[in-house]
Amino acid sequence: MSRMTINGAPVEFELDPRTPLLYALREAANLTGTKSGGGQEDCECGVCLALVDGVALRSCRITLAEAEGREITTIEGLSRDRSHPMQQAMVAEQAIQSGYNTSALVIAGAALLERNPAPSEQEIIEALDGIYCRDGTYPRLVRTVQRAGRIMLRQESVSAAPASGIRAQDAAAAVPALSVPETSKASSDSD
Repeated sequence: MSRMTINGAPVEFELDPRTPLLYALREAANLTGTKSGGGQEDCECGVCLALVDGVALRSCRITLAEAEGREITTIEGLSRDRSHPMQQAMVAEQAIQSGYNTSALVIAGAALLERNPAPSEQEIIEALDGIYCRDGTYPRLVRTVQRAGRIMLRQESVSAAPASGIRAQDAAAAVPALSVPETSKASSDSD
């Protein structure tokens, strides 16, 4: 059994510890915002990014054993009401992609902004490099990260994006390979 915290809730996966984190997130936890680009060892698309202890990492390359005891944040957990500055800026700048890579771009931008809320254009390009993108919106993505930084620094504000609705408990109810400890259920039910 692999234990970790996903989107703020402790979870236990009853899966082979060699299972890539990506598949546990998507198939067992029903957190499908983290995309699969093939999941092969040589995969370079970057669409499977998740924050692992605050660092944007390819979840297809991390096993459940390697994720043991760590804090994992997916796009669904970045903010409950989609008010994270990257989410807000993506909507405001109309930089939403095909849905295939949008989550990874938001995760990469969020990780960068945690380290540096006022990154240079080159730092932004480097942070987003390697995330599969054929939509040609890189100039908008640079503006998006810059705007998200200003939002983080409270130099600018935008309206909240529409809220999402999935909770770990809802996913666990439908997926037998995932369990949410009782203490987590009680605190989440009071939200």
